[in-house]
Amino acid sequence: MEVQWYPGHMTKARRMMEENIKLIDIVVELVDARVPMSSRNPDIDKLANNKKRILLLNKADLADDNLTKEWLAYYKEQGFYAIKLDSRKSNQAKQTIKLIEEASKEKIERDRKRGIKNRPIRIMVAGIPNVGKSTFINSLVGKGVAKTGDKPGVTKGKQWIKIGKNIDLLDTPGILWPKFEDKIVGIRLAMIGSVNDELLPREELATMLMDTLRNDNPGVISERYNIDESIELNSLLENVAINRNCLKKGAEPDLLKAADIVLDEFRAGTLGRVCLDKPN
Repeated sequence: MEVQWYPGHMTKARRMMEENIKLIDIVVELVDARVPMSSRNPDIDKLANNKKRILLLNKADLADDNLTKEWLAYYKEQGFYAIKLDSRKSNQAKQTIKLIEEASKEKIERDRKRGIKNRPIRIMVAGIPNVGKSTFINSLVGKGVAKTGDKPGVTKGKQWIKIGKNIDLLDTPGILWPKFEDKIVGIRLAMIGSVNDELLPREELATMLMDTLRNDNPGVISERYNIDESIELNSLLENVAINRNCLKKGAEPDLLKAADIVLDEFRAGTLGRVCLDKPN
């Protein structure tokens, strides 16, 4: 299965980010803790070259905690300021303020030597679709200033938001990159919901996901769907459909309906805490 999704508004969004990056002191990138490598957009690395970088492993409540710790250590070694968080919780989102203050110390000191006082720190919040940028911003601000949704592509344009007295935040749309060089990256992004589901063979995607889960989290599929997860791969989804009563006329298993159940339950964390990307 090959996954690709790069609608026109992403090209526009990338251009807007390029135009505004000269105004920015710090780039805050959100990734999904279940795929902390696959959900990093290489275009943001190019865009943020020579800027201070903060990396937030969001949705950490859905990810394997031990692997999340390994990824945090990895990214800190790469020079990022990095933390894990659940962006729905304002106390966790506000931990980012401390990172912003730490990352901006040099800039504030340079301003002081030039006689510039109280100039706001300008940050750009970036990331791929559906990693929780808008939820994070709303938790940070304490009110609903950014649109949220459980589907990719909710934020379409830029928006400047004031955080306290000293931080100006630029919210940006979620962007992917034009071509996934590694097909597995595209598949993993599809699994977490960062690619438009309507463009995907969801039955195939759900089957691949169940195969991954039965290898990484043995017993989860059997327990959740009351099936023998060791059966032939192509029979897994059919058995889920039968046990969840997803049937068409003539008692034929509705594989698409069963696939949507599996994908929705995985994304909601019902199938356990998982990290699809493994540190080397």
